[in-house]
Amino acid sequence: MKAVVVTSPHNVRVREWTSPSPGNGEVLVSPLLVGLCGTDLELVDGTIDPAYVHYPLVLGHEWVGRLGRDDPTHGPAGTHVVVEGVIPCGLCDECLRGATNRCASYDEIGFTRPGALAEIVSVPTGLVHRLDDDVALDDAVLVEPMAVVWRALSRVPLRKGLSVAVIGDGTIALLSAHMVQLFEPSSTTVVGRREEQRDLSLKASANHFEVTTPAREFDLVIEASGSIEGVATALEICARGGMVILLGLTPHGSAVSFAPDNLVNNDVIIQGSFSYTQDAFIEVVRRVNAGELRPSFLITHRFSGDDALGAIDALRTVEQGAPRGKVVVELANWASAV
Repeated sequence: MKAVVVTSPHNVRVREWTSPSPGNGEVLVSPLLVGLCGTDLELVDGTIDPAYVHYPLVLGHEWVGRLGRDDPTHGPAGTHVVVEGVIPCGLCDECLRGATNRCASYDEIGFTRPGALAEIVSVPTGLVHRLDDDVALDDAVLVEPMAVVWRALSRVPLRKGLSVAVIGDGTIALLSAHMVQLFEPSSTTVVGRREEQRDLSLKASANHFEVTTPAREFDLVIEASGSIEGVATALEICARGGMVILLGLTPHGSAVSFAPDNLVNNDVIIQGSFSYTQDAFIEVVRRVNAGELRPSFLITHRFSGDDALGAIDALRTVEQGAPRGKVVVELANWASAV
């Protein structure tokens, strides 16, 4: 079959790859639409901790596909499904308490096992989730990053009427601005880097878009830029009694200077959040099926499977004067009956 394979760091191409044979408790799914993100670039460049990646590697951890044959659990052939990428052992202390994102035995589709930029992928049947017939593929392909955001939002005591600031203007930041609306904030401000992202921010239901640090404070600040400057800004503009969610991943070993007494005196909650849990993924699927989350407006770039390297280049290079949201690869012409 065809697949997008990183043979070793900096060596990625569309090539022939061995079709998977499903193991015990696995099902074969044909990917239809795959999203790319900055982590995929890190996989291509070899900057991911070796403990979290196995080369050669088929890319693809944000995706939606279809069942190639009837399945007693998930429905008839052709049923659209999304699949959790994090594969928990289900036995360790973390899994037993529901923290499947912190499973003691790390395993993830598109990292340690073949991903979805391929004609067929074999996945654990327990991680497959059926989509309602009226859910668009463009919305479903964003379930995985939405699960990351939902896990972060659901960890802090949110309430109606909060003033919200989101630091960053990439996909996770824009999804944060979109999904925090479920908690009915009084206002949402996206603090971005590029003026070209303004329209996407407004489509995400932000009330304001700014490229300089706001001169006001906010009840909730979501740091989603993954930069030291973003973290410093988040701490600076958090109001007394407010909350800071650290969702972006800064470079390993980087540090931020802050005054701990200010955090204590201001009664500030700071919450980090890593990946997503099974509960978070399931909740996002439920809300997508219910029509509460429709993030397809974020898709700005589309490529075919045969031009997947062009998609990687588009993710790597910011086009001046143009917005960039989610980059996706369409694999409908690759999808195989299994």
